[in-house]
Amino acid sequence: MLSYPATIPLSTRTLNRLANLIRAHRAQRRCRWRRLDPGRQALLVLAHLRNGDTYARLGAGFAIGTTTAWRYVHEAIDLLAAIADDLNACAGRAVRLAYAILDGTLIPIDRVADQRPYYSGKHRRHGVNVQVVADPAGRLVWASPALPGATHDLTAARTVGLIDALTCCNVMTFADKAYQGAGGTVRTPFKRHRHRPRLSRWQKAVNRSHARIRALGERAVATLKTWKILVKLRCCPRRSTAIVQAILVLQGIETDRYAG
Repeated sequence: MLSYPATIPLSTRTLNRLANLIRAHRAQRRCRWRRLDPGRQALLVLAHLRNGDTYARLGAGFAIGTTTAWRYVHEAIDLLAAIADDLNACAGRAVRLAYAILDGTLIPIDRVADQRPYYSGKHRRHGVNVQVVADPAGRLVWASPALPGATHDLTAARTVGLIDALTCCNVMTFADKAYQGAGGTVRTPFKRHRHRPRLSRWQKAVNRSHARIRALGERAVATLKTWKILVKLRCCPRRSTAIVQAILVLQGIETDRYAG
């Protein structure tokens, strides 16, 4: 078997934070021996999440079994997901912003036995729906739990409580036409209806300004998908939420590495 060196586009700070989390977990469980030390396990997990390396490739690269690689990744993801921000923390961060940007994205998955709820007619593929909140600079603020891909964006935002949370905190939120009728503090562009007059020049100008603001929200979605594991999830859809939450924690560490 051939091997080659590879890089992970992340900082040492992110590796150390994850390694410390794993080390504390092992100390709590009083683990005496593992095939990989906490630093090597953290490196393995980051290679899986950021580069999308499969368990077979990770097992060969780290000289461990495929099942062991799966167990290490599964353990670290659960540890990260347990410390991820919840909706209240998201609202607390959003209230300090001039405004927030709300958007939804589909994360592709493999077809499953109960495939109907996960098939998105809009994207014509199976996946899970994740709602993303961004700040005015397009930085990722929060990502919601994953819902079946057939869920409409507005329904998904209401189901996870995003609309109510942002409205209660009086956070001005810009969203696309999929969120028409959301109410509260959510602002959507004007939408032309078949049996109504065409949009006025003023309405079109408002829509253009609205689109320029919303375009920054695409950066947050792009940031989320720089983690190659989300190119296509090849696991049980029920694990999607834990994976997204783990990535949210790691991305927060990576974003804050220049702070202070």
